[in-house]
Amino acid sequence: MSRREQYEQQTEELLEPIVKDLEFELVDVEYVKEAGTWYLRAYIDKPGGITVDDCEIVSRKFSDILDEKDYIEDTYIFEVSSPGLGRPLKKEKDFKRSLGEEVEIRTYRAIDRQKEFVGILKDYDKNTVTIEYEDESIQTFDKSEIALIRLALDF
Repeated sequence: MSRREQYEQQTEELLEPIVKDLEFELVDVEYVKEAGTWYLRAYIDKPGGITVDDCEIVSRKFSDILDEKDYIEDTYIFEVSSPGLGRPLKKEKDFKRSLGEEVEIRTYRAIDRQKEFVGILKDYDKNTVTIEYEDESIQTFDKSEIALIRLALDF
């Protein structure tokens, strides 16, 4: 496990009880370097959506724990945010929450001369994702073929 993954996992373990107490959902944690600066980001959600005030509450409650535990060696910025539109589906709970929703799939290689697919997420497991098209046809993809899967954006 990389150092980045260890930081993300430890953050999830420490942050999850705080988020649950507030009746929010911890959607994801990422530790990334952008333009030379490290960011520790927590993405939270709740039915009806997250507000800036919700993010601030979580940030304040968790900042004290971050200072106390001090497990990240780098200088970094801690941010709390809503997951936003078009966020990739990564974890089992992302797929579960998105069943019955329209998703966009991009594959690494063309399948029948096509690399982008849009349909209703019908099923998933550890290795596959199944979508249903408007014409009610079904297609199953191996997860190893999928470069990106996310909720489809309707404009």
